[in-house]
Amino acid sequence: MESFKKHKKILIWTLVVNIVLVATHLGEFWPFSIFPMFSQAGKEWSRGVVEQVSDSSRTDLWKTKPITEIEDRVLPLKDYGIHEIDFANFITKTKVWNEKRLNGLRSTFQIDQYPGEMWLATRVRGYMNEQDSVVIEAIPMFLFTADSTIKNPHLFSE
Repeated sequence: MESFKKHKKILIWTLVVNIVLVATHLGEFWPFSIFPMFSQAGKEWSRGVVEQVSDSSRTDLWKTKPITEIEDRVLPLKDYGIHEIDFANFITKTKVWNEKRLNGLRSTFQIDQYPGEMWLATRVRGYMNEQDSVVIEAIPMFLFTADSTIKNPHLFSE
């Protein structure tokens, strides 16, 4: 009987602690949350995509634009043997773009095998604005052709 009382006391204290923590964390406390994966909701995020470019002299080539303007030009990376997660991590987490890193990114694409192709490595950024609307914008970073790599002049000064 003593063991039963001890277990009952532990259970009650666990529930009290849970209720206090959930109440003070707006209904979400990680160990007891049913949706811990949403703990980053509302925070800025970043991913990488590759656009297929047909005209490198376009006036809007290097401008940041809404994702809806590039959706029809996004390459399906796995069709080209590029691992999406690797590319996304590379394009979003690299802070210093030296020659070695640029060559590493370029070799990932193996664009030399696709003569005449032009691919624009683009970072996609999402965030909430002041009106609580989601904004998803595409920021062009590098244009790759079979024989050259061009950095976005608005982002990188030589």
